[in-house]
Amino acid sequence: MFDKEDYTKILDRARRKRNNKDYIRYLLIAAIVALVIGFLLLIGSLIKGRTSGSDGPGQEAVQSVEESTAEETTVDEEALRQSEEARLEQERQEKEAADRQAVVDSYENLGIVQVSGYLRVRKSPDPRGDIIGKMLENSVCDILGQEGDWYHIRSGQVEGYISSQYVITGDEARALALEQVKLRAVVTGITSEETVRIRQTPEINPENIVAQALLDERYEVVDQQEGWVQTTSGYISSDYVEVRYALNEARKMDVKAMAINQYSNLLISKVTSYLNIRSSPKDEGNANVIGKLPSKAAAEILGTEDGWYKIHSGNITGYVTTDSQFTATGDEARALAMESASLMAIVKIDKLNVRTSPVIKDDNIWTQISKEERYLVVPGSETDGWIQIELDAGDEDGLSDGAYISTEEKYVDVRYALTEAIKFSPLEEQANQQASRRNQIVNFALQYVGNPYVWGGTSLTRGADCSGFVQSVMRNFGISLPRTSREQAKVGRAINSSEMRPGDLIFYANSSGTINHVAMYIGNGQIVHAASRRSGIRISTWNYRSPARIRNVID
Repeated sequence: MFDKEDYTKILDRARRKRNNKDYIRYLLIAAIVALVIGFLLLIGSLIKGRTSGSDGPGQEAVQSVEESTAEETTVDEEALRQSEEARLEQERQEKEAADRQAVVDSYENLGIVQVSGYLRVRKSPDPRGDIIGKMLENSVCDILGQEGDWYHIRSGQVEGYISSQYVITGDEARALALEQVKLRAVVTGITSEETVRIRQTPEINPENIVAQALLDERYEVVDQQEGWVQTTSGYISSDYVEVRYALNEARKMDVKAMAINQYSNLLISKVTSYLNIRSSPKDEGNANVIGKLPSKAAAEILGTEDGWYKIHSGNITGYVTTDSQFTATGDEARALAMESASLMAIVKIDKLNVRTSPVIKDDNIWTQISKEERYLVVPGSETDGWIQIELDAGDEDGLSDGAYISTEEKYVDVRYALTEAIKFSPLEEQANQQASRRNQIVNFALQYVGNPYVWGGTSLTRGADCSGFVQSVMRNFGISLPRTSREQAKVGRAINSSEMRPGDLIFYANSSGTINHVAMYIGNGQIVHAASRRSGIRISTWNYRSPARIRNVID
Protein backbone atom coordinates (compact mmCIF):
# COMPACT_ATOMS: atom_id res chain seq x y z
CA MET A 1 0.00 0.00 0.00
CA PHE A 2 1.29 3.51 -0.79
CA ASP A 3 2.18 5.88 2.01
CA LYS A 4 3.48 9.46 2.23
CA GLU A 5 7.10 8.46 1.63
CA ASP A 6 6.33 6.78 -1.70
CA TYR A 7 4.35 9.77 -2.78
CA THR A 8 7.30 12.09 -2.04
CA LYS A 9 9.72 9.95 -4.07
CA ILE A 10 7.48 10.03 -7.08
CA LEU A 11 7.24 13.82 -6.94
CA ASP A 12 11.04 14.15 -6.66
CA ARG A 13 11.56 11.90 -9.67
CA ALA A 14 9.07 13.95 -11.61
CA ARG A 15 10.91 17.18 -10.82
CA ARG A 16 14.23 15.66 -11.90
CA LYS A 17 12.76 14.65 -15.17
CA ARG A 18 10.80 17.78 -15.81
CA ASN A 19 12.22 18.05 -19.30
CA ASN A 20 11.79 14.41 -19.76
CA LYS A 21 9.06 13.04 -21.90
CA ASP A 22 7.70 11.00 -18.95
CA TYR A 23 6.94 14.16 -16.93
CA ILE A 24 3.24 14.24 -17.81
CA ARG A 25 2.80 10.59 -17.15
CA TYR A 26 4.38 10.77 -13.71
CA LEU A 27 2.28 13.82 -12.78
CA LEU A 28 -0.97 11.99 -13.59
CA ILE A 29 0.15 8.97 -11.62
CA ALA A 30 0.92 11.23 -8.61
CA ALA A 31 -2.55 12.79 -8.74
CA ILE A 32 -4.24 9.42 -8.90
CA VAL A 33 -2.15 8.11 -6.00
CA ALA A 34 -3.04 11.18 -3.93
CA LEU A 35 -6.71 10.63 -4.51
CA VAL A 36 -6.48 6.96 -3.55
CA ILE A 37 -4.51 7.74 -0.42
CA GLY A 38 -7.01 10.43 0.62
CA PHE A 39 -9.97 8.08 0.11
CA LEU A 40 -8.24 5.29 2.09
CA LEU A 41 -7.47 7.66 4.94
CA LEU A 42 -11.10 8.76 5.11
CA ILE A 43 -12.32 5.16 5.21
CA GLY A 44 -9.77 4.30 7.87
CA SER A 45 -10.84 7.23 10.01
CA LEU A 46 -14.47 6.22 9.81
CA ILE A 47 -13.69 2.60 10.69
CA LYS A 48 -11.48 3.65 13.60
CA GLY A 49 -14.09 6.05 14.97
CA ARG A 50 -16.86 3.40 14.96
CA THR A 51 -14.73 0.69 16.60
CA SER A 52 -13.27 2.95 19.29
CA GLY A 53 -16.56 4.72 20.19
CA SER A 54 -15.08 8.14 19.53
CA ASP A 55 -17.23 11.24 19.05
CA GLY A 56 -15.67 12.08 15.76
CA PRO A 57 -17.49 13.78 12.89
CA GLY A 58 -18.77 10.49 11.50
CA GLN A 59 -20.36 9.48 14.82
CA GLU A 60 -21.99 12.86 15.21
CA ALA A 61 -23.56 12.48 11.80
CA VAL A 62 -24.90 9.04 12.65
CA GLN A 63 -26.28 10.18 16.04
CA SER A 64 -27.94 13.16 14.39
CA VAL A 65 -29.67 10.89 11.93
CA GLU A 66 -30.78 8.48 14.65
CA GLU A 67 -32.13 11.28 16.89
CA SER A 68 -33.99 12.82 14.00
CA THR A 69 -35.55 9.47 13.18
CA ALA A 70 -36.59 8.93 16.84
CA GLU A 71 -38.20 12.35 16.99
CA GLU A 72 -40.09 11.71 13.82
CA THR A 73 -41.25 8.35 15.22
CA THR A 74 -42.52 9.99 18.47
CA VAL A 75 -44.38 12.69 16.56
CA ASP A 76 -45.93 10.08 14.30
CA GLU A 77 -47.08 7.95 17.27
CA GLU A 78 -48.67 10.97 19.04
CA ALA A 79 -50.40 12.01 15.83
CA LEU A 80 -51.68 8.48 15.35
CA ARG A 81 -52.94 8.38 18.94
CA GLN A 82 -54.75 11.68 18.58
CA SER A 83 -56.17 10.62 15.28
CA GLU A 84 -57.44 7.37 16.81
CA GLU A 85 -59.03 9.21 19.72
CA ALA A 86 -60.72 11.62 17.35
CA ARG A 87 -61.96 8.74 15.26
CA LEU A 88 -63.37 6.92 18.30
CA GLU A 89 -65.03 10.11 19.60
CA GLN A 90 -66.59 10.71 16.20
CA GLU A 91 -67.85 7.13 16.11
CA ARG A 92 -69.27 7.55 19.63
CA GLN A 93 -71.06 10.76 18.69
CA GLU A 94 -72.38 9.23 15.50
CA LYS A 95 -73.65 6.17 17.39
CA GLU A 96 -75.23 8.35 20.08
CA ALA A 97 -76.93 10.48 17.41
CA ALA A 98 -78.13 7.33 15.65
CA ASP A 99 -79.45 5.88 18.94
CA ARG A 100 -81.30 9.11 19.71
CA GLN A 101 -82.79 9.25 16.26
CA ALA A 102 -83.83 5.60 16.51
CA VAL A 103 -85.74 6.38 19.71
CA VAL A 104 -87.73 9.13 17.97
CA ASP A 105 -88.26 6.98 14.86
CA SER A 106 -89.77 4.20 16.98
CA TYR A 107 -92.99 6.28 17.24
CA GLU A 108 -95.22 6.05 14.18
CA ASN A 109 -97.35 9.13 14.86
CA LEU A 110 -95.53 10.98 17.57
CA GLY A 111 -97.09 13.56 19.85
CA ILE A 112 -95.28 15.45 22.62
CA VAL A 113 -97.09 17.01 25.58
CA GLN A 114 -96.51 20.68 26.39
CA VAL A 115 -97.96 21.54 29.81
CA SER A 116 -96.84 23.09 33.07
CA GLY A 117 -97.11 20.19 35.52
CA TYR A 118 -98.81 17.20 33.96
CA LEU A 119 -101.64 16.24 31.61
CA ARG A 120 -104.18 13.65 32.71
CA VAL A 121 -104.88 10.58 30.60
CA ARG A 122 -108.55 9.62 30.78
CA LYS A 123 -110.33 6.37 30.08
CA SER A 124 -112.78 8.10 27.72
CA PRO A 125 -112.78 11.34 25.68
CA ASP A 126 -114.63 13.20 28.41
CA PRO A 127 -113.33 15.88 30.84
CA ARG A 128 -115.07 13.95 33.62
CA GLY A 129 -113.82 10.55 32.50
CA ASP A 130 -111.88 8.29 34.86
CA ILE A 131 -108.22 9.27 35.14
CA ILE A 132 -105.97 6.32 34.33
CA GLY A 133 -102.60 8.01 33.96
CA LYS A 134 -100.66 11.23 33.71
CA MET A 135 -98.10 12.64 31.29
CA LEU A 136 -95.44 15.03 32.54
CA GLU A 137 -94.16 17.91 30.41
CA ASN A 138 -92.33 16.68 27.27
CA SER A 139 -93.71 13.15 27.61
CA VAL A 140 -94.43 11.49 24.28
CA CYS A 141 -97.05 9.16 22.88
CA ASP A 142 -98.19 7.43 19.71
CA ILE A 143 -101.39 9.04 18.47
CA LEU A 144 -103.81 6.28 17.47
CA GLY A 145 -106.67 8.53 16.39
CA GLN A 146 -108.68 11.63 17.19
CA GLU A 147 -112.20 12.20 18.53
CA GLY A 148 -113.13 15.87 18.54
CA ASP A 149 -110.73 17.70 20.83
CA TRP A 150 -109.25 14.45 22.15
CA TYR A 151 -106.36 12.31 20.94
CA HIS A 152 -106.59 8.57 21.44
CA ILE A 153 -103.03 7.68 22.50
CA ARG A 154 -100.77 4.91 23.68
CA SER A 155 -97.84 5.84 25.91
CA GLY A 156 -95.89 3.38 28.01
CA GLN A 157 -98.34 1.08 29.79
CA VAL A 158 -101.22 3.52 29.36
CA GLU A 159 -103.79 3.76 26.55
CA GLY A 160 -106.47 6.41 26.77
CA TYR A 161 -107.42 9.95 25.79
CA ILE A 162 -105.73 13.31 26.26
CA SER A 163 -106.77 16.85 25.36
CA SER A 164 -105.31 17.67 21.93
CA GLN A 165 -104.73 21.34 22.77
CA TYR A 166 -101.67 20.42 24.86
CA VAL A 167 -100.01 18.19 22.24
CA ILE A 168 -97.51 19.06 19.46
CA THR A 169 -97.37 16.76 16.44
CA GLY A 170 -95.59 16.39 13.10
CA ASP A 171 -92.06 17.55 12.29
CA GLU A 172 -92.10 20.08 15.12
CA ALA A 173 -92.84 17.30 17.59
CA ARG A 174 -90.04 15.12 16.22
CA ALA A 175 -87.51 17.95 16.40
CA LEU A 176 -88.51 18.76 19.98
CA ALA A 177 -88.56 15.08 20.96
CA LEU A 178 -85.02 14.61 19.65
CA GLU A 179 -83.85 17.23 22.16
CA GLN A 180 -85.62 15.33 24.96
CA VAL A 181 -84.00 11.95 24.33
CA LYS A 182 -81.92 11.38 27.45
CA LEU A 183 -80.25 8.61 29.36
CA ARG A 184 -83.05 7.21 31.50
CA ALA A 185 -83.59 4.38 33.95
CA VAL A 186 -86.46 2.37 32.47
CA VAL A 187 -88.23 0.09 34.95
CA THR A 188 -87.99 -3.40 33.45
CA GLY A 189 -88.33 -5.63 36.51
CA ILE A 190 -90.82 -5.56 39.38
CA THR A 191 -90.86 -6.88 42.91
CA SER A 192 -93.43 -9.25 44.36
CA GLU A 193 -95.49 -6.16 45.20
CA GLU A 194 -95.51 -5.06 41.54
CA THR A 195 -93.73 -1.81 42.30
CA VAL A 196 -90.15 -0.64 42.59
CA ARG A 197 -89.24 1.66 45.45
CA ILE A 198 -87.43 4.94 44.86
CA ARG A 199 -85.26 5.86 47.82
CA GLN A 200 -83.70 9.03 49.17
CA THR A 201 -80.34 7.33 49.70
CA PRO A 202 -78.68 4.30 48.02
CA GLU A 203 -79.50 1.84 50.79
CA ILE A 204 -82.31 -0.47 51.88
CA ASN A 205 -84.03 1.41 54.69
CA PRO A 206 -87.79 1.56 55.40
CA GLU A 207 -87.47 5.24 56.31
CA ASN A 208 -85.88 6.40 53.04
CA ILE A 209 -88.66 5.48 50.59
CA VAL A 210 -89.77 8.57 48.67
CA ALA A 211 -91.86 7.12 45.84
CA GLN A 212 -92.92 4.05 43.90
CA ALA A 213 -92.22 3.16 40.27
CA LEU A 214 -94.27 0.94 37.97
CA LEU A 215 -93.28 -1.17 34.96
CA ASP A 216 -91.87 0.83 32.02
CA GLU A 217 -91.77 4.16 33.87
CA ARG A 218 -88.73 6.27 32.96
CA TYR A 219 -86.54 8.40 35.22
CA GLU A 220 -83.73 10.65 34.04
CA VAL A 221 -80.32 9.34 35.16
CA VAL A 222 -78.04 11.57 37.25
CA ASP A 223 -75.34 9.03 38.13
CA GLN A 224 -74.66 5.32 38.40
CA GLN A 225 -72.86 3.45 41.14
CA GLU A 226 -72.51 -0.14 42.19
CA GLY A 227 -75.97 -1.61 42.62
CA TRP A 228 -77.83 1.72 42.30
CA VAL A 229 -78.94 4.22 39.70
CA GLN A 230 -79.37 7.81 40.88
CA THR A 231 -82.25 9.54 39.13
CA THR A 232 -83.81 12.98 39.41
CA SER A 233 -86.46 11.37 41.66
CA GLY A 234 -84.09 9.37 43.90
CA TYR A 235 -82.16 6.10 43.94
CA ILE A 236 -83.42 2.88 42.31
CA SER A 237 -81.83 -0.54 42.61
CA SER A 238 -80.08 -1.40 39.33
CA ASP A 239 -81.67 -4.87 39.54
CA TYR A 240 -84.99 -3.42 38.38
CA VAL A 241 -84.03 -0.92 35.67
CA GLU A 242 -82.36 -0.77 32.29
CA VAL A 243 -80.33 2.37 31.60
CA ARG A 244 -80.71 3.48 27.97
CA TYR A 245 -81.60 6.42 25.77
CA ALA A 246 -85.36 6.98 25.93
CA LEU A 247 -88.13 9.54 25.96
CA ASN A 248 -90.47 10.03 28.90
CA GLU A 249 -93.87 8.40 28.59
CA ALA A 250 -97.14 8.29 30.53
CA ARG A 251 -97.30 6.95 34.06
CA LYS A 252 -100.18 5.02 35.46
CA MET A 253 -102.27 7.08 37.83
CA ASP A 254 -101.55 6.26 41.46
CA VAL A 255 -104.05 3.78 42.76
CA LYS A 256 -104.84 2.54 46.24
CA ALA A 257 -102.36 -0.29 45.93
CA MET A 258 -99.61 2.23 45.39
CA ALA A 259 -100.42 3.88 48.69
CA ILE A 260 -100.22 0.53 50.45
CA ASN A 261 -97.08 -0.72 48.71
CA GLN A 262 -95.17 2.24 50.09
CA TYR A 263 -94.95 0.31 53.34
CA SER A 264 -92.73 -2.77 53.67
CA ASN A 265 -94.28 -3.88 56.96
CA LEU A 266 -97.64 -2.14 57.25
CA LEU A 267 -99.49 -1.34 60.47
CA ILE A 268 -102.98 0.17 60.57
CA SER A 269 -104.59 1.79 63.61
CA LYS A 270 -107.90 0.07 64.46
CA VAL A 271 -109.09 2.58 67.07
CA THR A 272 -112.13 4.78 66.44
CA SER A 273 -110.33 7.95 67.55
CA TYR A 274 -106.55 8.11 68.11
CA LEU A 275 -103.86 5.66 69.18
CA ASN A 276 -101.07 7.04 71.37
CA ILE A 277 -97.50 6.93 70.09
CA ARG A 278 -94.94 6.88 72.89
CA SER A 279 -91.28 7.81 73.05
CA SER A 280 -90.37 4.56 74.83
CA PRO A 281 -91.83 1.01 74.89
CA LYS A 282 -93.85 1.50 78.09
CA ASP A 283 -97.02 3.20 79.26
CA GLU A 284 -96.18 6.28 81.33
CA GLY A 285 -99.55 7.96 80.98
CA ASN A 286 -99.29 11.35 79.31
CA ALA A 287 -95.61 11.70 80.17
CA ASN A 288 -94.20 9.86 77.13
CA VAL A 289 -96.92 10.47 74.53
CA ILE A 290 -95.29 12.13 71.48
CA GLY A 291 -97.95 11.66 68.82
CA LYS A 292 -101.18 10.02 67.77
CA LEU A 293 -102.25 7.65 65.02
CA PRO A 294 -105.72 8.60 63.78
CA SER A 295 -108.26 5.91 62.98
CA LYS A 296 -107.15 3.80 59.96
CA ALA A 297 -103.84 5.62 59.85
CA ALA A 298 -100.76 3.81 58.52
CA ALA A 299 -97.28 3.24 59.91
CA GLU A 300 -94.16 1.29 59.00
CA ILE A 301 -93.18 -1.36 61.58
CA LEU A 302 -89.45 -1.09 62.29
CA GLY A 303 -89.30 -3.80 64.95
CA THR A 304 -90.95 -5.41 67.97
CA GLU A 305 -89.93 -4.99 71.60
CA ASP A 306 -91.66 -6.50 74.66
CA GLY A 307 -95.24 -6.09 73.48
CA TRP A 308 -94.59 -2.87 71.57
CA TYR A 309 -94.14 -2.09 67.89
CA LYS A 310 -91.48 0.43 67.00
CA ILE A 311 -93.02 2.39 64.14
CA HIS A 312 -92.38 5.27 61.77
CA SER A 313 -95.30 7.34 60.49
CA GLY A 314 -95.33 10.86 59.13
CA ASN A 315 -92.50 12.65 60.92
CA ILE A 316 -92.71 10.53 64.06
CA THR A 317 -90.79 7.47 65.19
CA GLY A 318 -92.01 5.86 68.40
CA TYR A 319 -93.85 2.92 69.99
CA VAL A 320 -97.44 1.64 69.87
CA THR A 321 -99.02 -1.39 71.50
CA THR A 322 -99.01 -4.77 69.74
CA ASP A 323 -102.49 -5.50 71.10
CA SER A 324 -104.50 -6.69 68.08
CA GLN A 325 -107.52 -4.90 69.52
CA PHE A 326 -105.87 -1.60 68.57
CA THR A 327 -103.48 -2.43 65.71
CA ALA A 328 -103.68 -4.53 62.54
CA THR A 329 -100.80 -6.02 60.57
CA GLY A 330 -100.35 -8.39 57.63
CA ASP A 331 -103.37 -9.19 55.45
CA GLU A 332 -105.74 -7.52 57.91
CA ALA A 333 -103.79 -4.27 57.65
CA ARG A 334 -103.76 -4.40 53.85
CA ALA A 335 -107.49 -4.98 53.72
CA LEU A 336 -108.17 -2.04 56.04
CA ALA A 337 -105.78 0.13 54.06
CA MET A 338 -107.59 -0.65 50.79
CA GLU A 339 -110.80 0.54 52.40
CA SER A 340 -109.36 3.77 53.79
CA ALA A 341 -106.87 4.92 51.13
CA SER A 342 -108.21 8.17 49.68
CA LEU A 343 -107.25 10.57 46.94
CA MET A 344 -105.40 13.36 48.69
CA ALA A 345 -103.65 16.60 47.87
CA ILE A 346 -100.23 16.69 49.52
CA VAL A 347 -98.87 20.24 49.56
CA LYS A 348 -95.13 20.67 48.94
CA ILE A 349 -94.67 24.34 49.92
CA ASP A 350 -95.32 26.25 53.15
CA LYS A 351 -98.41 28.06 51.85
CA LEU A 352 -100.51 27.35 48.77
CA ASN A 353 -103.30 29.56 47.47
CA VAL A 354 -106.85 28.18 47.52
CA ARG A 355 -109.25 29.77 45.04
CA THR A 356 -113.01 30.01 44.82
CA SER A 357 -113.00 28.87 41.18
CA PRO A 358 -110.67 26.84 38.95
CA VAL A 359 -109.04 29.83 37.33
CA ILE A 360 -106.12 32.06 38.31
CA LYS A 361 -107.35 35.58 39.02
CA ASP A 362 -106.31 38.22 41.51
CA ASP A 363 -109.75 38.41 43.12
CA ASN A 364 -110.52 34.72 43.65
CA ILE A 365 -107.89 33.80 46.28
CA TRP A 366 -109.91 32.61 49.25
CA THR A 367 -107.34 31.28 51.73
CA GLN A 368 -104.01 29.49 52.00
CA ILE A 369 -103.27 25.93 53.08
CA SER A 370 -100.24 24.40 54.80
CA LYS A 371 -97.91 21.57 53.81
CA GLU A 372 -98.33 20.16 57.30
CA GLU A 373 -101.67 18.65 56.27
CA ARG A 374 -103.02 16.17 53.74
CA TYR A 375 -106.23 17.41 52.14
CA LEU A 376 -108.98 15.11 50.86
CA VAL A 377 -109.89 15.62 47.20
CA VAL A 378 -113.60 16.04 46.49
CA PRO A 379 -114.63 12.95 44.43
CA GLY A 380 -115.07 13.69 40.74
CA SER A 381 -113.69 17.20 41.05
CA GLU A 382 -110.52 16.68 39.02
CA THR A 383 -110.12 18.61 35.79
CA ASP A 384 -106.98 19.26 33.79
CA GLY A 385 -104.88 21.57 35.92
CA TRP A 386 -107.25 21.78 38.93
CA ILE A 387 -108.72 19.84 41.83
CA GLN A 388 -111.25 20.73 44.49
CA ILE A 389 -110.26 19.90 48.05
CA GLU A 390 -112.28 19.41 51.21
CA LEU A 391 -111.33 21.94 53.86
CA ASP A 392 -114.13 21.83 56.41
CA ALA A 393 -117.89 22.11 56.64
CA GLY A 394 -119.43 25.34 57.83
CA ASP A 395 -122.09 25.46 60.51
CA GLU A 396 -124.49 27.49 58.37
CA ASP A 397 -125.49 24.85 55.83
CA GLY A 398 -123.12 22.00 56.55
CA LEU A 399 -121.41 22.41 53.19
CA SER A 400 -117.90 23.56 52.45
CA ASP A 401 -117.15 26.20 49.83
CA GLY A 402 -115.58 25.35 46.54
CA ALA A 403 -111.88 25.22 47.39
CA TYR A 404 -109.77 24.83 44.24
CA ILE A 405 -106.01 24.46 43.93
CA SER A 406 -103.91 24.37 40.78
CA THR A 407 -101.94 21.20 40.05
CA GLU A 408 -99.96 22.70 37.18
CA GLU A 409 -97.35 24.50 39.24
CA LYS A 410 -95.87 21.33 40.77
CA TYR A 411 -96.59 22.59 44.28
CA VAL A 412 -98.96 19.76 45.14
CA ASP A 413 -98.91 16.01 44.69
CA VAL A 414 -102.30 14.39 44.02
CA ARG A 415 -102.34 10.68 44.77
CA TYR A 416 -104.00 7.99 46.79
CA ALA A 417 -102.55 8.02 50.27
CA LEU A 418 -103.19 6.90 53.82
CA THR A 419 -103.53 9.11 56.85
CA GLU A 420 -100.39 9.11 58.97
CA ALA A 421 -99.38 10.11 62.50
CA ILE A 422 -99.63 13.62 63.85
CA LYS A 423 -97.29 15.15 66.38
CA PHE A 424 -99.06 15.66 69.70
CA SER A 425 -98.11 16.03 73.36
CA PRO A 426 -100.90 16.22 75.98
CA LEU A 427 -101.00 19.31 78.15
CA GLU A 428 -99.82 18.73 81.68
CA GLU A 429 -101.87 19.99 84.60
CA GLN A 430 -100.15 22.99 86.13
CA ALA A 431 -100.25 24.50 89.59
CA ASN A 432 -101.54 27.80 88.25
CA GLN A 433 -105.32 27.63 88.54
CA GLN A 434 -105.97 29.51 85.32
CA ALA A 435 -103.56 27.31 83.31
CA SER A 436 -105.01 24.22 84.92
CA ARG A 437 -108.51 25.19 83.89
CA ARG A 438 -107.45 25.69 80.27
CA ASN A 439 -105.73 22.31 80.24
CA GLN A 440 -108.81 20.67 81.66
CA ILE A 441 -110.96 22.17 78.91
CA VAL A 442 -108.58 20.97 76.19
CA ASN A 443 -108.16 17.45 77.58
CA PHE A 444 -111.94 17.18 77.95
CA ALA A 445 -112.43 18.16 74.28
CA LEU A 446 -109.80 15.69 73.06
CA GLN A 447 -111.61 12.67 74.44
CA TYR A 448 -114.27 13.14 71.72
CA VAL A 449 -111.84 13.07 68.80
CA GLY A 450 -113.03 10.58 66.21
CA ASN A 451 -116.73 11.13 66.88
CA PRO A 452 -118.91 12.13 63.91
CA TYR A 453 -119.62 15.50 62.39
CA VAL A 454 -123.38 16.18 62.16
CA TRP A 455 -124.59 19.49 60.79
CA GLY A 456 -126.79 21.21 63.37
CA GLY A 457 -125.72 18.73 66.07
CA THR A 458 -124.50 19.54 69.56
CA SER A 459 -123.90 16.03 70.95
CA LEU A 460 -120.27 15.25 71.78
CA THR A 461 -120.93 11.53 71.35
CA ARG A 462 -123.59 11.25 68.63
CA GLY A 463 -122.33 14.13 66.51
CA ALA A 464 -121.92 17.88 66.34
CA ASP A 465 -120.98 20.56 63.88
CA CYS A 466 -118.06 22.92 64.53
CA SER A 467 -119.87 25.50 66.68
CA GLY A 468 -121.99 22.84 68.38
CA PHE A 469 -118.84 20.99 69.43
CA VAL A 470 -117.18 24.10 70.89
CA GLN A 471 -120.41 25.21 72.58
CA SER A 472 -120.91 21.83 74.27
CA VAL A 473 -117.31 21.61 75.49
CA MET A 474 -117.38 25.11 76.98
CA ARG A 475 -120.78 24.54 78.58
CA ASN A 476 -119.24 21.72 80.63
CA PHE A 477 -117.00 24.37 82.29
CA GLY A 478 -119.69 26.98 82.83
CA ILE A 479 -118.83 29.09 79.78
CA SER A 480 -121.84 30.08 77.71
CA LEU A 481 -121.47 30.63 73.97
CA PRO A 482 -123.94 31.46 71.18
CA ARG A 483 -124.96 28.68 68.79
CA THR A 484 -123.21 29.72 65.56
CA SER A 485 -119.57 30.41 64.83
CA ARG A 486 -120.45 33.84 63.45
CA GLU A 487 -121.94 34.87 66.81
CA GLN A 488 -119.25 33.09 68.85
CA ALA A 489 -116.63 35.20 67.06
CA LYS A 490 -118.05 38.28 68.82
CA VAL A 491 -117.60 36.88 72.35
CA GLY A 492 -114.56 37.49 74.54
CA ARG A 493 -111.47 39.44 73.60
CA ALA A 494 -109.63 39.57 70.27
CA ILE A 495 -106.02 38.34 70.40
CA ASN A 496 -103.28 37.60 67.86
CA SER A 497 -101.55 34.30 67.16
CA SER A 498 -98.58 35.07 69.42
CA GLU A 499 -100.97 35.37 72.38
CA MET A 500 -102.83 32.08 71.83
CA ARG A 501 -103.19 29.71 74.75
CA PRO A 502 -104.93 26.35 75.02
CA GLY A 503 -108.71 26.81 75.01
CA ASP A 504 -108.75 29.93 72.84
CA LEU A 505 -111.02 29.84 69.80
CA ILE A 506 -109.82 30.26 66.21
CA PHE A 507 -112.33 31.28 63.53
CA TYR A 508 -112.20 30.79 59.78
CA ALA A 509 -114.18 32.50 57.02
CA ASN A 510 -115.87 31.26 53.87
CA SER A 511 -115.01 32.56 50.41
CA SER A 512 -117.16 35.64 50.89
CA GLY A 513 -115.32 36.56 54.10
CA THR A 514 -118.11 35.51 56.48
CA ILE A 515 -117.13 33.54 59.60
CA ASN A 516 -118.50 30.01 59.26
CA HIS A 517 -116.05 27.68 61.07
CA VAL A 518 -114.55 27.52 64.56
CA ALA A 519 -111.88 25.39 66.24
CA MET A 520 -110.30 25.17 69.69
CA TYR A 521 -106.58 25.74 70.09
CA ILE A 522 -105.00 22.87 72.08
CA GLY A 523 -101.36 23.99 72.15
CA ASN A 524 -98.33 22.81 70.18
CA GLY A 525 -99.61 24.62 67.09
CA GLN A 526 -102.72 22.43 66.85
CA ILE A 527 -106.50 22.64 67.04
CA VAL A 528 -109.37 20.24 67.66
CA HIS A 529 -112.55 20.78 65.63
CA ALA A 530 -115.56 19.11 64.07
CA ALA A 531 -114.20 19.30 60.54
CA SER A 532 -116.51 17.59 58.06
CA ARG A 533 -118.69 14.54 57.43
CA ARG A 534 -115.73 12.56 56.12
CA SER A 535 -113.27 13.65 58.83
CA GLY A 536 -115.46 13.97 61.94
CA ILE A 537 -113.94 15.53 65.06
CA ARG A 538 -110.24 15.68 64.43
CA ILE A 539 -106.92 17.34 65.23
CA SER A 540 -105.34 19.69 62.67
CA THR A 541 -102.62 22.31 62.52
CA TRP A 542 -103.97 25.70 63.61
CA ASN A 543 -103.13 27.29 60.24
CA TYR A 544 -104.27 24.38 58.07
CA ARG A 545 -105.94 27.31 56.34
CA SER A 546 -105.68 31.04 57.04
CA PRO A 547 -107.46 32.06 60.29
CA ALA A 548 -109.81 35.04 60.16
CA ARG A 549 -110.09 35.81 63.88
CA ILE A 550 -108.81 34.55 67.27
CA ARG A 551 -110.77 35.12 70.52
CA ASN A 552 -110.07 34.54 74.20
CA VAL A 553 -113.45 33.47 75.67
CA ILE A 554 -112.15 31.92 78.91
CA ASP A 555 -110.61 34.79 80.91
